[in-house]
Amino acid sequence: MNFVPVPMHIPDGFLSLGVALFCWGVTAVVVGVALRRTQAMGEQRVPLMGIMAAFIFAAQMINFPVAGGTSGHLLGGALAAMVLGPWPAMLVMTAVIAVQGLLFQDGGLLAMGANILNMGLLTAAVGYGLYRAGARLRPRARLVVAGGAAWLSVMTGALATSLQLWLSGTARLDIVVPAMLGVHALIGIGEALITVGALTFIARTRPEVLEPGSGQERGGRGWVLAGVLVSVLVVVLSPLASSNPDGLERVAMDLGFFGRSADAPYHLLSGYTLPFLGETPLSTILAGLVGVGVVVLVVMFLTRLVRARREM
Repeated sequence: MNFVPVPMHIPDGFLSLGVALFCWGVTAVVVGVALRRTQAMGEQRVPLMGIMAAFIFAAQMINFPVAGGTSGHLLGGALAAMVLGPWPAMLVMTAVIAVQGLLFQDGGLLAMGANILNMGLLTAAVGYGLYRAGARLRPRARLVVAGGAAWLSVMTGALATSLQLWLSGTARLDIVVPAMLGVHALIGIGEALITVGALTFIARTRPEVLEPGSGQERGGRGWVLAGVLVSVLVVVLSPLASSNPDGLERVAMDLGFFGRSADAPYHLLSGYTLPFLGETPLSTILAGLVGVGVVVLVVMFLTRLVRARREM
């Protein structure tokens, strides 16, 4: 075990300039569409976006061990899409990944477009599409579909990353694809279990949240407070995160391109720690709480932006 979660997103240096800029372009277009499409979202779902962002940020701080001395973590794009719908989920994931890169140096600035695309936009689209395909199934069958959709969303993100590494000349296609998909097939199982567990909890406590058209999502402040408390609890548990390298790091080490990682141009809360407290459990927890707060503020800003565009 390690008190500091290891960086888990694509760093600068892994992708070529052309591939990174192309990913930024695709991401900018899709996020722009998401902003427009989210204008139709009811005001009562705005707090739910904040809660989902806080939970996903917190959950991503906890790496769980998988086989071969490797760890994985929740991506959360599929879960967010199943709860919020695809477009709000993409905004939530954009906020989470942007804060991780800008504030915690988790992933490169140039590679941020690829990280948002792989872990946020693609996972939300794939997860939501498969989940909605099983909308008419019985509840238990829908949970099975949700688990499968969450697993496949992880595999989609891993495949996209593999292709980007290949196009960048960082790794051979015939080597990086099986390596990435092999380790992420195991990580995807954790994603599926967490997703199914979260959906089961929501279905038992606030079932109307999973029915966006019901008009009953407001339901008072109790569920908002409960969501905040769950997120805080997850952050408190973050010092227990596995110190094993995550899927991409393991592949980079095994295939010999880990050394291409470029250091961040600045350091704020790198390693999910507060500089004046060092690498301690308290430092990790407090840094995580800062991140949760900033992510919620970013989501609130995005929803205000959507609201302003709607009123124009």
